[in-house]
Amino acid sequence: MIHKIFLYIFIIFLSAQSLNANQILVPMDKEQSNHLKAYGVAFWILEKEIPVDWLLNHRGGSFMIESRQSIINELIIRGVSYEIISDAAANNMLDEIASPSSNMDAMRLDKVPKIAVYSPKSKQPWDDAVTLVLTYAEIPYDVIFDDEIMTEGLSEYDWLHLHHEDFTGQYGKFYRSYANQPWYIEQQKEYEAMAKKHGFRKVSQLKLAITQKIRGFVNKGGFLFAMCSATDTYDIALAAEGVDIAARMYDGDPADPNAQEKLDYEQTLAFEDFKLEMNPLEYEYSNIDQNQIDRPGMKEGNDFFTLFEFSAKWDPIPTMLTQNHEKLVKGFMGQTTAYRKSLIKPDVVILGENTSIEEARYIHGIFGKGFWTFYGGHDPEDYQHFVGEPPTDLNLHPNSPGYRLILNNILFPAAKKKKKKT
Repeated sequence: MIHKIFLYIFIIFLSAQSLNANQILVPMDKEQSNHLKAYGVAFWILEKEIPVDWLLNHRGGSFMIESRQSIINELIIRGVSYEIISDAAANNMLDEIASPSSNMDAMRLDKVPKIAVYSPKSKQPWDDAVTLVLTYAEIPYDVIFDDEIMTEGLSEYDWLHLHHEDFTGQYGKFYRSYANQPWYIEQQKEYEAMAKKHGFRKVSQLKLAITQKIRGFVNKGGFLFAMCSATDTYDIALAAEGVDIAARMYDGDPADPNAQEKLDYEQTLAFEDFKLEMNPLEYEYSNIDQNQIDRPGMKEGNDFFTLFEFSAKWDPIPTMLTQNHEKLVKGFMGQTTAYRKSLIKPDVVILGENTSIEEARYIHGIFGKGFWTFYGGHDPEDYQHFVGEPPTDLNLHPNSPGYRLILNNILFPAAKKKKKKT
């Protein structure tokens, strides 16, 4: 009897040791049942101060974590696929990944990024893909706006997303279609009051100050992410410092007729040599955006862009940003849909493009000690989203390749910095 008790205790001990010795592999290839929530679990694990290994180019960018029952429980609750592998198998996998002949790498994630979304506190008549996917993945974030940025509140955060803002002070150039809508009238009043509160005569002057403070945030090591019109209007605002590019209906006086010649492209992050769209009733800011006229034959059934494959060991940052289970990603429209390649600065890294029509959809760059990423379009799972339409239900798109690109950027700041090899 005593012998059986000792044997039972020994088996329990071995089982416990086995659990501790095992690793959890969260595959991110097509075997994953919920790619988007997998990122949320990785974020949740980092919040518990448990490191996560991001296995770049291994099964779509898998995650590996030491086996703990609490983690397994969370994976099950959130519906995320996982595998238990032995330490020996994990070490063999890491040896294969480390081999010079493989285009893979293991990136240690060990820091929880503090996330902010720059967005008005009042309700907008459109949704935002980033806040949709953060909420779905259960990744916490704070909403901040002009007050917080003007009072240096950005210093509290590691990662900033720019909601669909128009940084030129032209209210999205919605005047022709929506000038009489209550939401448009209320937004204009709100923005003008905010500008006055911070000592500016015009909304465009306040927005310029905001873009410059955000640029300072990146310069000091921050991570900036933006989609749709927040990308090109950000650079346009920087280039137009001290130049009035807004028509009378937007700021009370006419635009400078010589505005184009006064742009300073040295101030921008991504774009150069672009031409402004000075017609106040035209739903475009400049020729940075490839609109439908410039995209002949492009429609929902044939609009795709291709992700580049980078060297995981030599170019880990763009490799992290392009992890996916699909290399061909569905295109989607927005006020700013895609970027004319001829207007992208030469030091900018193009992460995804449609070569047939010379447009980039997903671009990345370094500024000072920090990084920025611009992603064209409005909603990766709604080809042509209109003002006032209901938000996308991500329960219907748990494996969205387009939304995965957003979440790659969320985890990017969590990576342990390595010395550059180039």
